[in-house]
Amino acid sequence: MTYATYVLYTALLAAGLTAYAPLAVARRLTRGVPLNLRARFGYGREAGRGPRGWVHAVSVGEAIAAAPLVEGLHQTYPSLPLVVTTVTPTGARVVVERFAGVASHRYFPLDFPGAVRRTLTAIDPAFFICMETELWPNMLRALAARGVPTMIANGRLSDRSFRRYRLVRSALRGVLADVRVFAMRSDEDARRIIALGAPPERVAVTGNLKNDAPADPAGAADLWRRLLGLPRDQRVWIAGSTHHGEEEAALAAHVAAAAEHPGLTLVLAPRHPERVNEVLSLIAARGLIAARRSALPSGRAAGAVIVVDTVGELAQMYAVADVVFVGGSLVPLGGHNVLEAALRRKPVLMGPHTDNFREAAGLLAASGGAVVVHDAASLGLELRRLLADPGLAVRRGEAGFESLAAHHGAVRQTLDLVARFLAPESLTRSEDGGR
Repeated sequence: MTYATYVLYTALLAAGLTAYAPLAVARRLTRGVPLNLRARFGYGREAGRGPRGWVHAVSVGEAIAAAPLVEGLHQTYPSLPLVVTTVTPTGARVVVERFAGVASHRYFPLDFPGAVRRTLTAIDPAFFICMETELWPNMLRALAARGVPTMIANGRLSDRSFRRYRLVRSALRGVLADVRVFAMRSDEDARRIIALGAPPERVAVTGNLKNDAPADPAGAADLWRRLLGLPRDQRVWIAGSTHHGEEEAALAAHVAAAAEHPGLTLVLAPRHPERVNEVLSLIAARGLIAARRSALPSGRAAGAVIVVDTVGELAQMYAVADVVFVGGSLVPLGGHNVLEAALRRKPVLMGPHTDNFREAAGLLAASGGAVVVHDAASLGLELRRLLADPGLAVRRGEAGFESLAAHHGAVRQTLDLVARFLAPESLTRSEDGGR
């Protein structure tokens, strides 16, 4: 990108922020969504001295996916302080809760030169690792000017993102030149980033970090049954990360299945917690009882649909499920993380829109670990089939798990790339000398 292009980009970003400001203020006043303006403009210093390893994870999904990488960095470079940035408050909550004692949190700055400069001064990064494919031109330019090596980790390019980036491919080539190494999820993601202008010699295929999610602690299923107020023999299915239009399908499927399996419990987890009241209204409209997760385990009425109004707990809740439906897939949104359920040996139901997890969804479908459903009727049919045949459910869960187990190793490969291209020699020598 030329200097003029950076100026134009910054001006467009300012115009977009100005247009968005009234909506942000309205959300602050009506929903209590914080603005975090001071942090987003780069103010506030980190405790202690740098340099630090910096990992950026936009929101909840990226923060959870980053967990094994952050833990690996902490174990490999124990003397290096780590900071994890997010954009959303829900992502911040996950970081604060999961990375306590391992990494500190701050908000990622708006991509204005001043905000970027203040943030870099505060963090003093030894390296910068960006989860998935967040390309912020002013940030990457400033990092390169300071000689800070950068990595795209767990990189992916959805169909929609690839189409959009291709429109500005000529300008994007200069932005990509500021990235030291691209650790992409799949061969297709690698091909796409190269097509956009990334130097081929800087691109590696490491697999999906989400395949390497740590196993739940022993007794996790029993713990979550207690937390949700569920008896040990309670039949449970979970509809996770759902969007508008999918809760109605899940409730219809549940009513049909509960007629054949009395006492069946549905745990319904909308993708966006601010939609909880909308979901509660849908449940009431069907004449069903609802219980908020935050009110459990006390006070749950028998037969209630449990609505997850908390953040960062869904993946662990899958441990109690007999069947899991993963949302964002019946509606054309690209789907959400099918790996979390499959890695817990659960049979997965998903809609046809799984572009965001194309490789994993393909592996699960090919192995029989997942079944594609297209509407409420087929969701209900497959749900009832699995509930009626627990042996089939177990076989599908095991098949899905085994198909993913063969693709472990993304964390190790990513850490190897960090050691080769990002970690300063002084840090590497220091850690080697301390062993």
